[in-house]
Amino acid sequence: MRITIDRYQKMVASGVLTPSDRVELIEGEILDMAPIGTRHASVTRRLHKQLVLAVGDHAVVGAANPVDLGDASEPEPDLLVLRPQADDYVRAHPQARDVLLLVEVSDSSLAFDQGAKRALYAKFGVSEYWVVDVNNRRIFAYAGPVQGTFQRTREYVLGDTISPQAFPNVNIIVGELFS
Repeated sequence: MRITIDRYQKMVASGVLTPSDRVELIEGEILDMAPIGTRHASVTRRLHKQLVLAVGDHAVVGAANPVDLGDASEPEPDLLVLRPQADDYVRAHPQARDVLLLVEVSDSSLAFDQGAKRALYAKFGVSEYWVVDVNNRRIFAYAGPVQGTFQRTREYVLGDTISPQAFPNVNIIVGELFS
């Protein structure tokens, strides 16, 4: 049975799903999320801090917050950089058109983040998607979604600097995330 976002939210509201149920809705399926390891958490915190300081009031940076994609997917990426909105998304979760950058930090979920999640984000037109590979200390950047496929892919390694396409003057030094 395919679950919709509406049904998923009702399951949360009624207590069928609780915050301790580390799950997310992907293409109508409720999937377990991998436990967060210390390296994953550290890299996420470092990148979150850098993005918040760099974009200031020009964007909203969120961590582990949902984004609604269609009627059957509500992933909770590790980081989101969103267009500012007057109500700060109090009325509804952001959608793909609101996302300036979406980031998944991967220590045990690399294949899923580069496979099913990348396809999902491209399908819904997320403009830029980064996968931070904690184990191999690199970042894969995907951009330019066209007909469900990202047209541009680049790998950044230690010593490289990466910038979100919405904020080209923001420079993230890859090696500093993993030190």
